[in-house]
Amino acid sequence: MRPLASLLMIPAAFVVAPSYAVEYMSVEQAQRALFPDAERFVPAPVLMTEAQRDAIEDKAGVKQRWEKQDVWRAEKGGKLLGWFVVDNVVGKHEFITYAAALLPEGKVSGVEILIFKETHGDQVREAGWRKTLEGKTLADPFKLDKDVPNISGATLSCRNVMMGVKRLLVLQQLALPAS
Repeated sequence: MRPLASLLMIPAAFVVAPSYAVEYMSVEQAQRALFPDAERFVPAPVLMTEAQRDAIEDKAGVKQRWEKQDVWRAEKGGKLLGWFVVDNVVGKHEFITYAAALLPEGKVSGVEILIFKETHGDQVREAGWRKTLEGKTLADPFKLDKDVPNISGATLSCRNVMMGVKRLLVLQQLALPAS
């Protein structure tokens, strides 16, 4: 090999795949979007035992990865409007940070994507797709292409956000009071 050719190959060895991360909303912006009538958001983080995490996994069909879940009580006039929960799920390789609004009766009021780090699959940010999660309860099947549409090119993002929302409904049922 010629010396010049080997020198040209050296920079190629240090090329790193570009990183992709977009913050679409802050926690505060998502709180206001999902609970526009709330007067305040009271931090109410949930610390879980291993037994509680196992119970969530058994009921949701997906692992509760963390011992602590970031949760806020959305309140108006001292009354609970619902629970605002920030969560992370893996898209294909990277985390998708999203927020879910859960009503006291165990129903999804809305979902917002906060941070998306994947290079593909960000179609889960589309309002039409996120709207399909509204009104979901644990009585729903949570099946792609059945009650939640799949988006070609975003299958893992769709499935993992959908199952993350189901997991949060189970968390609510097991660990968050209805009032």
